[in-house]
Amino acid sequence: MNLLVNTPRKDNAPIPFYVINENNLETWSEQQDDFTRTWVLRSLGGGQGLCVVPNTDNGEPKLAVLVSDNEQSVWAAGDSVNKLPEGDYQLTDCANERDIALGFALGGYQFTGYKQTNAPKARLLITDKALFNELVASVESTNLVRDLVNTPAADMMPQHLSEVMSDLAERYDGQFSQWIGDELLEQNYPTIHLVGRASENKPRLLDLRWGDKKAPKITLVGKGVCFDSGGLDLKPAAGMRLMKKDMGGAAHVLGLANMIMAAGLNVQLRVLIPAVENAVSRNAFRPGDVVKTRKGITVEIDNTDAEGRLVLCDALDEAQQDNPDLIIDFATLTGAMRIALGTELPGFFSSDDDIAEALTEAGYQSQDPVWRMPLFAQYKNLLKSDVADMSNCSQGPFGGAITAALYLQEFVAKETPWVHFDVMAWNVRALPGRPVGGEAFGIRAAYTMLQQRFGS
Repeated sequence: MNLLVNTPRKDNAPIPFYVINENNLETWSEQQDDFTRTWVLRSLGGGQGLCVVPNTDNGEPKLAVLVSDNEQSVWAAGDSVNKLPEGDYQLTDCANERDIALGFALGGYQFTGYKQTNAPKARLLITDKALFNELVASVESTNLVRDLVNTPAADMMPQHLSEVMSDLAERYDGQFSQWIGDELLEQNYPTIHLVGRASENKPRLLDLRWGDKKAPKITLVGKGVCFDSGGLDLKPAAGMRLMKKDMGGAAHVLGLANMIMAAGLNVQLRVLIPAVENAVSRNAFRPGDVVKTRKGITVEIDNTDAEGRLVLCDALDEAQQDNPDLIIDFATLTGAMRIALGTELPGFFSSDDDIAEALTEAGYQSQDPVWRMPLFAQYKNLLKSDVADMSNCSQGPFGGAITAALYLQEFVAKETPWVHFDVMAWNVRALPGRPVGGEAFGIRAAYTMLQQRFGS
């Protein structure tokens, strides 16, 4: 859906669209003609809401006004796109055009792959070409994440993720490669193969490279568990229902990569996605098995449903081989993070205080809040195993997000700045600009931080 346009239509002037604070409604009204003032005040009763004022001669929209308690919020106009009548609108006297336009466009998202819907007919005119391109890239990237997460698992298996990444590489003149099935064993990615070997959809490690080879090295790693049955430690039906979203980490890094490449950031980008299905079959890995990881650390399988960290650990070790300046991974890793922060605030861990501070500040600036969680080293002994170097999860129910992060940290060099996002990737309730379903969390924050550090 093309909800943002850069060129006005020749037949009609754009319709003015005002977004104002409710405390300023009276002042704004005093500056309007009698008909407009009366129409707005009677329609809204002096309170919040969206109002479309008609032309007296033909009844077509004359102007639209949105009265909000927080006109600075990126989500202030998140529902407007679905309520405004057909036409091209232009924000007028708006000091926050970037955020308002972003929320407007994101609010018009619909997942249309399997069901016909009534698309929004309102569009927003952005005359600043640079701003228009920036907004289009941001909306496109977020909606890419949403589409990938929303797609049923039957149509979003490792081979499908491979196609998406290959297309992305071709679009931006990057390089794409992959290792499939038993090639993973030949190239020493044993844990990725271990988790995915039971599925008829062969496991893969997907690899995209882009950018100036002299630029700072930024590597993104995304958990690509395309469906998670739990393995032999089978999930209950309720816990399995939304497991098509367990490749949400992969979706996030693809969306973030799209933002980076569209903007032409001065980075040497690498994207790694271990893509698997955690299925049940006669050759599924078992509780009690021990696997020797790519790094050489032996891991005892305490629970086959703690598979995400297994596929990530080999990918993180591969990421480390290039000595990157920064590694960022995204994963739908633990329910414990949702218990700690809820479903709408993504938590992250970082080994670098400066990066963590910059990321938190970037979250505030981009209105994409993120929250730092502690890498509390004292919990590392909860991953102790009697038969291997470590276990893939702790015995008890407490601190699960922390112990998962501590597990991953074992596969990243101490001198390498590293950020680990543990995200929900799903909206459990409809909010302005954010329909129920797949969602991107933290990618605008991460992009803003990278943009401020590396520019274009």
